[in-house]
Amino acid sequence: MSSPRRAALPLAFLGALLLSAAPVTPLPGAAPIGDRIYPTLGQAGLDVRHYDLRLTVPRPGTLELSGEVTLTLAATRPLSAIALDYLGPAVQEVRWNGAVRAFALDRAAGKLRVTLPAPLRPGEAARLSVRYAGVAAQVPDALLPTGWQAVPGKGGAGGANYALSEPAGTRGFLPVNDHPSDPATFTVRVTVPAGYTAAASGLETGVADSPAGRTFTFEQAVPIPTYALAIHVNRFARVDSPPVPVGVGGAAVVRRDYFPAGLGSRETAVRAPYRRTGEVLEVLAGWFGPFPFAAHGSAIVESGVPALETATLNTMPVQSSNERVLVHETAHQWFGDRVVLADWSDVWLNEGFATYAELLWAQAQGEDGGAVVAGWYARLAGRPTRPLPATSAEELFDRTAYLRGALALQAVRAEVGDAAFRAWLRAYVTAFSGRPASTAGLLDLTRRELGARAEAALRLWAESPTLPPLPPTAP
Repeated sequence: MSSPRRAALPLAFLGALLLSAAPVTPLPGAAPIGDRIYPTLGQAGLDVRHYDLRLTVPRPGTLELSGEVTLTLAATRPLSAIALDYLGPAVQEVRWNGAVRAFALDRAAGKLRVTLPAPLRPGEAARLSVRYAGVAAQVPDALLPTGWQAVPGKGGAGGANYALSEPAGTRGFLPVNDHPSDPATFTVRVTVPAGYTAAASGLETGVADSPAGRTFTFEQAVPIPTYALAIHVNRFARVDSPPVPVGVGGAAVVRRDYFPAGLGSRETAVRAPYRRTGEVLEVLAGWFGPFPFAAHGSAIVESGVPALETATLNTMPVQSSNERVLVHETAHQWFGDRVVLADWSDVWLNEGFATYAELLWAQAQGEDGGAVVAGWYARLAGRPTRPLPATSAEELFDRTAYLRGALALQAVRAEVGDAAFRAWLRAYVTAFSGRPASTAGLLDLTRRELGARAEAALRLWAESPTLPPLPPTAP
């Protein structure tokens, strides 16, 4: 998510206040993950490998939808029940390995619970299918609801829909294991009325007409956290750009952006920053390593919401259509979407790295990196500060997560120099692309890769109760 730009609190922060206040409802045989900030989310021991979703949006601009999702499941411990996070439309049917199964929907706990005919054990795979229809629920938030968003049409024109789910809004329209430590692959098929376009995370693999409208199919082949799933429905103009050879092994990354119709005189200005997405990918890949996904672009929305790093397709409001925000959300494709969190308390690992990418881009444009670093420090100096790991929902998505997190990285860079810093960034991405990241894990990796002095520099920023001295911009 883009860094705070005004006095209003960020969307995810406000939602965090309400999520953390939810009561912990024990479910026999299906304990939650035990996140330090959101203790009710997810199921311990559950490993969702893949979501195969069919979503129908009959009236864009409303919250009405229907869906059927099949989850491919595994387990890291014997599970006698499955408890998915879910607050969405009425559930019509649940199947376990193809057979109809009884279920219980606990709205107060936000859980869809299915008792299994026999425990799911490690080494086994299973399929859980859920069919549902009705009105998408809105996950409470003091600024606006998270999850499935509806933008009503104006002047008789149809409206639009999109997902904006950080930290846990996906459960408002899709049954999920809604915790970043359990990323999964996705197949998404979205059926929309004629004249509309659907876009989602991954590569578009098919478009088919039917009496119900048009169905757009997308394959997201690299696991992503559930909050980062992009789904958009609008009267879009899709703009394809030349692929960028910055993927794994030099693979070409598909480039596509989606702009809403009716921008009028704003269209040229809104589209301008996205013409530089290829350059952004090249600069960031030079520091972070290969881009982790097969496609990248942005979908622009006409709503007053923060930008969000939805995987392979940034969700970018019109008012956030500038290079700085584009760089920030694109960096999240590495840090947040590919390197996922073990616990929400370490969200600085997402926001600090994405904020630091803004400095890397500024320096690539010939700007004064020292001025950027000094500006970050000035915004923190004289204000309350804290160690980087958050201890409450109130501490999520604040200046510490963004600015102190970025300054911690600058302290490492100043200690070791650019070459070693670049190798360290790449080693972090490589080491944690297959397992959730934590502050402790990053500190351990820093000691192994860079030595005790670099670890101490990072640890000071991670753990000091006061603001450490301003790090230099050169070693």
